[in-house]
Amino acid sequence: MRFVADESVDGHVVRALREAGHVVVYIADELASIKDQDVLEFAAGRNEVLLTEDKDFGDIVHKRRQRHAGVNLIRMNELVPADRVARILMVISVHEVHLKNAFTVISSKRVRIRPGR
Repeated sequence: MRFVADESVDGHVVRALREAGHVVVYIADELASIKDQDVLEFAAGRNEVLLTEDKDFGDIVHKRRQRHAGVNLIRMNELVPADRVARILMVISVHEVHLKNAFTVISSKRVRIRPGR
């Protein structure tokens, strides 16, 4: 799968996704410090799902109705990096076909997928 990872995403997650065969553009490496709106537009322009830990993207997508190709909001601060990575990889493998164009919240206990309109 192809992703754009926001600066809020831990580098361990980016490396693990790449090692698992996913293509990940990491904003911290490519376009550091750009605005959230621009990150979302960048990902949408590439037709790639955005990975983020920044809840502000929920407001941008739902309140402003910003176009996107999918947003995965990671909410697992209580887990150590290795467990977070394992959870994210499992969610992608199980729900990959549903992540495109959807707003997905990934927590340690559940996954909520809101399909795109």
